Amino acid sequence: MKAVRLHAHGGPEVLQYEDVPIPEPGPGEVLVRVHAVGVNPPDWHLRNGLTTVPGTEVTVTLPVVPGTDVSGVVAAVAADVDGLAVGDEVFGLLRFPSFEGSAYAEYVAAPAAHLARKPAGVDHVHAAGAPMAGLTAWQFLIDVGHDHPSPFQDAPHRPARLDAGTTVLVNGAAGGVGHFAVQLAKWKGARVVAVASGGHASFLRDLGADRFLDYTKERPEDLVDDVDLVLDAVGGPDSRRFLRTLRRGGSLFPVLPGVFDEAEVAALGVTVSSAQVRSSGAQLAELGRLLDAGTVRVAIDSTYALADARSAHERAARGHIRGKIVLTVA
Repeated sequence: MKAVRLHAHGGPEVLQYEDVPIPEPGPGEVLVRVHAVGVNPPDWHLRNGLTTVPGTEVTVTLPVVPGTDVSGVVAAVAADVDGLAVGDEVFGLLRFPSFEGSAYAEYVAAPAAHLARKPAGVDHVHAAGAPMAGLTAWQFLIDVGHDHPSPFQDAPHRPARLDAGTTVLVNGAAGGVGHFAVQLAKWKGARVVAVASGGHASFLRDLGADRFLDYTKERPEDLVDDVDLVLDAVGGPDSRRFLRTLRRGGSLFPVLPGVFDEAEVAALGVTVSSAQVRSSGAQLAELGRLLDAGTVRVAIDSTYALADARSAHERAARGHIRGKIVLTVA
């Protein structure tokens, strides 16, 4: 089969499209004929030289096939797998947190527990854009769904209540995680303030955002206060600026953890909490029902052929992504 592999770390040019053996599914696995692959930040972190996902001990060695998000058709099933059969259309986030997903390929051996049936009304391209970003938003906002300790904090992450009396600010609202977060918060009835660059205003309003703030022209922390929850899909060092937007008792959830002054957080009476997304076929099935009903949709920024994965990574490096970048497999 054809796959994209890394033999060295570096820029997009190190992504090599080449022949590799078709994998054999092991116990608890199925072989998936891949139709589309979602492109995610861990893919380019691996390409750039990160070989161990924070909080884990599994280190990959080169050469390696990157990628975690797939949509495709079951081609073979291990003897101990129930509930999936050859010909079933499935999608999933594979083996995360680790760099062992091996999704940039025509076939992938996938743990059956990491897969869900692809919604009938959603094509493979859109389904491949859902797993990591959708499950990240789900596990931050709706239900963590596991009791694995977080590598980023001692206390377990607990989603906050979302309902008609809740105001949620989503920073980085147009990106992969952000655009799912906007929709899931609206599904729960919350009022949503979306923060992104100006070109995404109509897109985010179409997704249900009640208020839009263009961060290139205004500082959200100067315009918004009394927010119940901030989901910062950008996160990192600048995330602490959103503390001042929260009401007392509110919560800040940075997807990429930053550094916070514990005394400041305590004085404000707020909570800062982060989590690490994990593979879950069961949660993806729940999200799939929302996708099938049209309650949540996947926005596609751009698509590239698997053979042109380096162009997909070049697109990612330019930033300002609306939704998801997806690789298509002929």
